[in-house]
Amino acid sequence: MSKELKFGIPKGSLEQATVDLFAKAGWKIKTSSRSYFPTSDDDELKCSLVRPQEMAKILERGKLDVGIAGRDWVRENDSDVVEVGEMVYSKVSRRPARWVLVVGPDSTVEKPEDLSGGTISTELVDFTKRYFAERNIPVNVEFSWGATEAKILKGLCDAIVEVTETGSTIKANNLRIVCELMESVPVLIANKDAWEDPWKRAKIERIHTMLQSALRAEGMVGLKMNAPGDKVDAITQLLPSLNQPTVAHLYNSDWVSIESILPEADVRKIVPELMKLGAEGIVEYPLNKII
Repeated sequence: MSKELKFGIPKGSLEQATVDLFAKAGWKIKTSSRSYFPTSDDDELKCSLVRPQEMAKILERGKLDVGIAGRDWVRENDSDVVEVGEMVYSKVSRRPARWVLVVGPDSTVEKPEDLSGGTISTELVDFTKRYFAERNIPVNVEFSWGATEAKILKGLCDAIVEVTETGSTIKANNLRIVCELMESVPVLIANKDAWEDPWKRAKIERIHTMLQSALRAEGMVGLKMNAPGDKVDAITQLLPSLNQPTVAHLYNSDWVSIESILPEADVRKIVPELMKLGAEGIVEYPLNKII
């Protein structure tokens, strides 16, 4: 029987971004609204669509070898899994999600201790219970099925623990953040037994390396050009680069070829300056991976 690695693709907001990222990394994964089992062009990779909220639990039970989920849900489930590395998707957001303690506009609460004896509503029940228990603050934590902000405004609880990136929605509802409880980003996690298996670990590490290389390439482009030899110093000082731009002499010429990698957003500012310095044949090209 051929070996296989069981991979959990996060269903929901990260689903398409994950499939796109795998494509840039070199794997073709196809999902279907009629199936929870995406197909892959890698015979060693068997994929399943799993809600991020359940990913760590399923890995811990050994039903999957590896998957991607938010660090918040790994901590919520207090799961005994291996965190291989962060997966910060720029196509989704470069900001980490923040779980914050929030109160209403008329609340006198200024710190978590002020909620002693109060009721808190949240989706992140177990993490919130542990957070307050570790600080010896007695509170009642209730699960929220949604519209959590409205529960404060309707007087159904004393505070909420809610996820936000910028806090703009919380402010728009005239609510107030008391403090931050946790930051979360997507993480690649592995079942401990799979991590101890040499073949599976090597496969997981290869996937991680290629996914990270694709993530590093997001928003980056290559730029190459020809330029007069006496303008090399001026041009290389202008160009951002991972290390230093590549410079090669053109055959039988005083001109050089210069190549660099830079953020795509910088190109519109740099190209006019390069032209002023005499650069010609400027070519911009996309990148799939930076290793």
